[in-house]
Amino acid sequence: MKRDLLSIYDLTSEEIEVILQKAGEIKEMHLKGKHYRPLEGKSLAMIFEKPSTRTRVSFEVGMYQLGGNAFFLNPQDTQLGRGETIADTARVLSRYVDGIMIRTFAQERVQDMARFASVPVINGLSDLLHPCQILSDIFTIWEKRGEYRGLKVAYVGDGNNVANSWINGALRLGFDLWLACPPGYESDQEILSRAIQEASSKIVLTHNLKEAVEGAHVISTDVWASMGQEEKRQDRIKALRAYQVNADLLLLAREDILVMHCLPAHRGEEITDEVMNGPHSIVFDQAENRLHVQKAILTLLMGKGEEDGKRH
Repeated sequence: MKRDLLSIYDLTSEEIEVILQKAGEIKEMHLKGKHYRPLEGKSLAMIFEKPSTRTRVSFEVGMYQLGGNAFFLNPQDTQLGRGETIADTARVLSRYVDGIMIRTFAQERVQDMARFASVPVINGLSDLLHPCQILSDIFTIWEKRGEYRGLKVAYVGDGNNVANSWINGALRLGFDLWLACPPGYESDQEILSRAIQEASSKIVLTHNLKEAVEGAHVISTDVWASMGQEEKRQDRIKALRAYQVNADLLLLAREDILVMHCLPAHRGEEITDEVMNGPHSIVFDQAENRLHVQKAILTLLMGKGEEDGKRH
């Protein structure tokens, strides 16, 4: 039976831990210069309906390092741009490739791709969710802190797809999550309500920035205007200005606070240069870990097991 990665909510805590453990093993081999190629001869189709830097490069390089091949598809260069359905695209690509990664707008397009594809489908980002990013962020916290359970994570800013996936991550892994969002910019209500009902840890949405950040081990943020929201940019800046991650905000948290941003950053808006370049920032560590965590995801979804890997 094929497996997909559409949402962190779809995973068990044990499955997430397997991904994180595999990512650690893959990163260690990578840093030691050992080759690990469990996906030799396999191909990944990457469908991009939104532009990308980190998602495209990390998946493409990851497949290459795993011994496979990845290729970029955008709607303008495919029949998707001329009205072919997701269902027909999924069926055809499944005859050619061993996996599909899609980065798009509506979560429904991700789900339709998975429903009609006979190969694993990975959500590279939708307007609702960004699971690969948050799995990489949790891996980075685990790497830096040696744990994630029992920690307090504060997400500050727009309650977007990153915030929604943080909620799913907290639900599954049992760390406390405080979301500080201004009125009208809260996270998805259905995702939040479900998590509050099911979680063993504390998941709180507040408009009080100090309450969210006080005693936090980690602060995470994201841009105030995501792709497709450019026409509302000035309204968003006005509404979110008080939720900037700056040096004053860090004083409210623990002395050893870690600061995260999924990138790209609009420096001087949601985060200052001083913080992003400062000693508490692990922004570029989390960006690097997209490569290792996604290699783990690709291996677990598309590989046949550890015996397929070739180490040198």
